[in-house]
Amino acid sequence: MKNVLHSSSSAVPSAISLLLLAVAAAIGLVDCLWAEKAGFMVASHAYAVLAAISGICWLAGWFYEAHRPEPRLAAMLTGTGFLVAFTAGASVLNAMLLTVAGPRVDWLFARADIAMGFDWPAMMRLAAGHPAPMAVLRLVYMVLVPEIALAVLVLGTLRGAAPVYRFCLAIAAGAMICIAIWTAFPAFGAMSVYHLDPATAARLNVPVDGAYGEMLVRMLREGPGLIAPNMKGLIGFPSYHAVLALLLMWYFRSLHGFRWIIWGLNGLVVLATPIAGGHHMIDVLAGVPVTFLAIAIARWVHGLGVGRDGMASAQAMECLEAGQRA
Repeated sequence: MKNVLHSSSSAVPSAISLLLLAVAAAIGLVDCLWAEKAGFMVASHAYAVLAAISGICWLAGWFYEAHRPEPRLAAMLTGTGFLVAFTAGASVLNAMLLTVAGPRVDWLFARADIAMGFDWPAMMRLAAGHPAPMAVLRLVYMVLVPEIALAVLVLGTLRGAAPVYRFCLAIAAGAMICIAIWTAFPAFGAMSVYHLDPATAARLNVPVDGAYGEMLVRMLREGPGLIAPNMKGLIGFPSYHAVLALLLMWYFRSLHGFRWIIWGLNGLVVLATPIAGGHHMIDVLAGVPVTFLAIAIARWVHGLGVGRDGMASAQAMECLEAGQRA
């Protein structure tokens, strides 16, 4: 009777899936240990719900990867689970880093803007006088996060698993680069430096305004208080909103049916970032090198994962062939 060695690879997640899980779990573990040791107040119920959603997505992705192979669907589910968990964990870490961040340097970036000829208060007064374009900029700025979720589905459906994984890795790499720079040189944006007159502020009705900037400055001084999910974020420099918009433009560059839509929409996001997001112009410009560094890191890490998966597949095939010859 022949001894056939069955490959176990069909029941094991890929290296990329395990890497994404490990990254999200590591950040979550750091968050939990630091919160417990330092006594941070965390909205644990809200984050537990996000963790449950992430876990369901990851388990479904594992099922469609390992037991009922559908790589595209597996990538979309795994990528969604990762983005939910990573975004939640990174936001908690970012808030706790307020307590160890360096001195605020918004004044330096405001001077850099002036040196480049960029007058943020004048731009905001001009925007306040054009309500229709302002409404469009507010909208595109606020829908960026849902756009990321939709992008995972579109990339998986039209391009396959690999672009989804690289996109998720680039989002994570960009976030960690921005967080690291911000921790050393914290800045919250032009809206934390300048005070617009009440009439102008009322006409703008932006999601990130001077009151939010004052709150962030107070948090840097006094601590984060209750840490809860917050879509507005803390980081001024480099602008993570700009990084996300540029990443979308990069990963959709070869999808001809969507490219011009994505480029147009996210070009508006970049334009809206100093206005609706209250950023310095230099915050947006700094997002460009961060984006390309994140893309390079994602490509490198994904290559390592693909290499490991390829080695595992080859070893499994050798075992199977050896068993058939026995």
